[in-house]
Amino acid sequence: MVDHFHGEDDWVRFMTGMLMVLPGAVVEDIPDNDPIYHDLYAIDEKFQIPGEIYVATGRTYEKDGFVPRWRCIRDSHGRIMVAICANMHLGDAWEWANTGEYPEKFSGLAFRVVINYITYSLTH
Repeated sequence: MVDHFHGEDDWVRFMTGMLMVLPGAVVEDIPDNDPIYHDLYAIDEKFQIPGEIYVATGRTYEKDGFVPRWRCIRDSHGRIMVAICANMHLGDAWEWANTGEYPEKFSGLAFRVVINYITYSLTH
């Protein structure tokens, strides 16, 4: 799972590195009905999960990463091998989950997503 990069410049740097690791990799948006969102938890609503910057500013975005991107790279059998959470920071949502300043709405989704990703990786 790839997390915590924001905006077009970060995306270009990410893809430059990813194509070194997986030449010819094709990135696609993950459809809402994909099994990865229905493995353990039914995740029917996804939204931008901000980093700790939200606590200080109330902004869910960083740089020019206004729109959350739920993307992936699949293997030759159609299984997701790289899950990409662009324009988000799930790691901060986990880290800040036990504070009163960070909304449960964000940390709750971040935990459900990662648990589904782990379950998916063990079962597909």
